[in-house]
Amino acid sequence: MPLTIKTAADAEEVKVIPAMGRGFLGHCPACNRGRLFGRFLKVVDHCESCGTEFHHHRADDLPPYLVIFIVSHLIGYGILMTETRLEVPMWVHLATWPALTLILCLALLQPVKGTVVGLQYALGMHGFGAARLKKNASASCGKVDPVFRD
Repeated sequence: MPLTIKTAADAEEVKVIPAMGRGFLGHCPACNRGRLFGRFLKVVDHCESCGTEFHHHRADDLPPYLVIFIVSHLIGYGILMTETRLEVPMWVHLATWPALTLILCLALLQPVKGTVVGLQYALGMHGFGAARLKKNASASCGKVDPVFRD
């Protein structure tokens, strides 16, 4: 049974794992065709393929926390196994582990942020649910919502 979330603001079911996977790959969590990132960590305002808006996402500090958690466990395990099983000079440790830590952090930061944005999309958090409701309502009645200005 796949994990799906059906929100009150959405008439269609959104599968969480596929949306997170699409975000991990840097694709639009809605259509899997458009790009999610315009620059390294800058999420685009909207998908150029399906028009889904991303400007209201709130990934904030969760991606760096998750990256730190993952990388620290991998590096900590590597250091522990190297120290207990191999006889390696200290200069090799000082040259290897900080560089590997930096490379892993930079390699994982964008995919983890995309995963968090995909999760927010699937759960309808931070405006994604309201945006889907608005998109579905305008598509169902064929009208464009009026723009209200002060």
